Formats: sequence, structure tokens, C-alpha cells
Amino acid sequence: MGTDDTIRLFHLPFSFMLPQRVASEQGYFAEDGLDIELVERDREDVDWKYIPAEDTLTGDYEVDLYPVCKWESLKRTWDMNDGKIVARGTFADQPYSVFVRPDSDIRRPEDLAGVPVGVNRRTGQEYTAIKALEDHMESDEVELAHHGMPTDRLRALRDGEVDAVTLLEPQSTLAEHLGFRSVMEFENHMGVVGADGLSEEALDVFMAAYARAVEDVNENPENYREAYLDMLTAEDDAGVAPDLFEDVDMDELRADIDVPRYEVPDLADRDDLDRHLDWMKRRELIDGDADIDAIVAPVK
Repeated sequence: MGTDDTIRLFHLPFSFMLPQRVASEQGYFAEDGLDIELVERDREDVDWKYIPAEDTLTGDYEVDLYPVCKWESLKRTWDMNDGKIVARGTFADQPYSVFVRPDSDIRRPEDLAGVPVGVNRRTGQEYTAIKALEDHMESDEVELAHHGMPTDRLRALRDGEVDAVTLLEPQSTLAEHLGFRSVMEFENHMGVVGADGLSEEALDVFMAAYARAVEDVNENPENYREAYLDMLTAEDDAGVAPDLFEDVDMDELRADIDVPRYEVPDLADRDDLDRHLDWMKRRELIDGDADIDAIVAPVK
């Protein structure tokens, strides 16, 4: 691999993406001859989702690698021909939480049956939420409602537009500071998708550098606390939704947010992903003709 190899890596300003930032800034990619360019979108230019629902990342954005929800990775690669899945994992010990208002009658996950739960559609979290909610109710009792970005969902919950919403950090801690109550948690499963031209060598370097960054953060989380806090969107969202932050002490909020323990993604497991694809087909969340061999990168 030459030093002129450049990989455009889509970077989400979310808590589970810290190792990507660390690996890039520490030069771990470059040490093995891989030039990484982080492709980011400005929060003020994003109305509903960082992952564009209509445009392809590997085509329209010319991205070589991008992280996304595991089930959305299945859907994007099949419906949009947006690359192939090369890796998957939970990425961080950091679950989704479902929040309700403090005066809500909803106390248990089972109480969410028939209750629209606010999500951001076509980011993948709706599939994660559906699968998690099905553990507590019949599939036809699961209801979701699109309410956009985390701060938009919080605002909708506060204003009574929806009775429950899904959130990740830092918005989970923000919700607690605002007095909302968590009634359910579930894991955040991710996938990594590569463009068709991504080489096996480049993927190996990416995985190794990512693993080094994970080890660094897990061994000394406090060393990365400021970097972790700085990459979160709370302050940016405060500018987008200032009314939501009027009574929030930002210093106290930041003090309550912990650096999670990270995990290294595994190479894509065809059989495991095929089981998830079958679930999506049964729920009519994806074309019944979807072919796992056209979705997952072949093992080399």
C-alpha cells in the first residue's frame, strides 16, 4: 500500500464514533500508509438526519467507508446499491434509551404497546427499536413515529407531540437533566459499509488502527474525556434548539456524561446478517428478493 492511498471515511458526530476520531488524530491510519479523510456534515446543515436518505454515500458523497445501523446497512446496500457490508458490532457499551415524560402512565416496556415511539427514520434506529420492542409486545403492537434529530425528538416529547422517544448519549443524560424518565434500554448495533473499490488491505489497516484507538480509550478514558465531550452535539444543538436548553447547566451536563467502553467491530458475518435479513423480510421492511450475497462483501 502506498502512502498516496486515500480513504474517505464518513464520520458521525456521535458518541460511538470516538475511536475513528482518535485513530485519525493520533496518526494510526497514516502509520500504515493509509491516508484517511474524515467526511463530516455540518450540524446546522442537517435538518433530519446525518445519514442522507435519498443520496448514496459511496456514490453521491464518494465515501469509501461509512458506519450505520446494522439493519440500515442491509437496507441501504440492497435498496440503494450503496456499497457492501464489511464489518459489524455494537461499537460501544452504550444503549439506546426510551424516554417518557415524568407524569406519564408508561412505566414498563410492555406499556409502550400501541404507543407511537419517536425515532429518526432511515437512520436505522427504527429497525433497532422495532426489534427491541418486539421482545415486549406483539409485532403489530409496535408503533413508531418520525420526529427527526435527537433534539427534535426531545422537543416533541416535551411539547406532547409524542409520548415516548428513543435517545443515545449525550441526549440521554440531557433528557434526565430535563426531568424525563427512561422506561427501556436496548443495544445499538452497527455495521460498516465499504465501497465496491475498497481493497482488503485498506480494510485491514482501518480495522487495526481502529482497534489501537479502542485500546487507548478503554485503558485511559479520562485522557479522552475532553475529546469525547467536544465531539458530542449538545452545544451545537443548543444553537439549533435554544429553548430546549434554557434551564440546563451545561457544565453539570458535561460532568454527568461518562466516556463509554468501546469495542472493535468484527468482520461481517454472512450467516448472522442473513438471519437479520430474514427478519426484515418477514416484517416487510425490505424487498423479499433481497440477496445476502449482494449485500455482504465476500470473505477473502
